[in-house]
Amino acid sequence: MYIETVRGKIKPEEFGVCACHEHLHIDLSRIKNDSDTALVEMALVLSDLKSFVSHGGQAIVDVTNDGMGRDVEKLVVMSEALDLHIVASTGCYKDPFIPEEKQMWTREQFAEWMIDEIMYGISGTTVKPGVIGEIGSSLNEFKPVELELFYGAIEAAKTTKLPLSTHTTLGTLAMEQIRLFDSESLPLDQVIIGHQDLNDDDEQVLKVLSTGAYVALDTIGKENYRSDEARLNSLLLFLEKGYEDQLLLSSDVTRTSHLLVHGGQGYDVVLRSFIPKLRAKGADEATIQKLLVKNPQKAFSIKKEG
Repeated sequence: MYIETVRGKIKPEEFGVCACHEHLHIDLSRIKNDSDTALVEMALVLSDLKSFVSHGGQAIVDVTNDGMGRDVEKLVVMSEALDLHIVASTGCYKDPFIPEEKQMWTREQFAEWMIDEIMYGISGTTVKPGVIGEIGSSLNEFKPVELELFYGAIEAAKTTKLPLSTHTTLGTLAMEQIRLFDSESLPLDQVIIGHQDLNDDDEQVLKVLSTGAYVALDTIGKENYRSDEARLNSLLLFLEKGYEDQLLLSSDVTRTSHLLVHGGQGYDVVLRSFIPKLRAKGADEATIQKLLVKNPQKAFSIKKEG
């Protein structure tokens, strides 16, 4: 087993403290028509990442894919500058962010393209993705192109053994995604269901966890959606129910205003703020080690020979 980073393969035990769902170079302004959603100034991002590293961060999974402003060459520069493990992604996001030329693609076309990137490199580079993601469904529905994308991603995951990380809009359709993966015989321990800290129905999240999939509580610090206190209480419940081996944490920085310099939560919010609060609630160090280190090692390991 190995983890594929933008600087090549590493052993899972080298990965270290990981943020499972971030964006280091992202531009959604084409659709959102909001310059704040263009997080493309590398100097600002590097400055913010230095705080992540200073708080013990060692790895970031960048789930920015085609249509979201992905730039893997800049990821390599950032990885080298900070000696930070960065995992790049293949795939597309959700409608309407899927590139225009792919809007009418079939599942076979999506699968073939993703497998090609995984085998040979992203967009003419030698940088290979280490995750398929973030593959998204819309609010309470799969748009037709999203279904084709999901089926293509499933085929790519089955063929290459890469982990598959999803986007659930405001936490919705998590179980529907699970049922889709299950119907296509994709091992659920190869799947990370995203944004489940935006789902305030703890029983629904527990159902997802009961399937064996990984669950990402990955919008920590975005208190305009839900308070971190509520996220913390949900996490404590999931831990109490015995799911400490399936939970992942991150903050999903997507805007310039999310950076510390602009008063945002920053890439370090989990390590700087959330984990100390979790400790204060009684979580032991072994559990915290699972959330930050051991679970990401397992979730992002590619289960074949390097």
